[in-house]
Amino acid sequence: MNKAANLLLNHNDFQCFSRSKTDVKTYHCTIVKAYWEANNNNKLIFTIAADRFLRNMVRAIVGTLLDVGFGKVSLDEFQKILDSKSREEAGASAPAHGLYLTKINYPKAIFKRKRE
Repeated sequence: MNKAANLLLNHNDFQCFSRSKTDVKTYHCTIVKAYWEANNNNKLIFTIAADRFLRNMVRAIVGTLLDVGFGKVSLDEFQKILDSKSREEAGASAPAHGLYLTKINYPKAIFKRKRE
């Protein structure tokens, strides 16, 4: 699953993982971090960081990466899903429970300087 997650870092159009009926102008996102790790309780934790996320994107990515882990989707097939731009090609969305937003980083340029 980490090999498939690593493919996300080299991709920028995530239409295949976006909700089908959405009103966005672009499906472009830059993923800077995506990996799985096991915690002390033998639970898998998926960490992902990007400049933005589309609606349902993370849940669809997790569901599709789990398909890779269960052997339902190969690495080549995962790459084809990314290239397809089709939500129908990707796996089912993972359930929302257990999904946590842990941090938001805003660019410093958006903060105005205090006037003295």
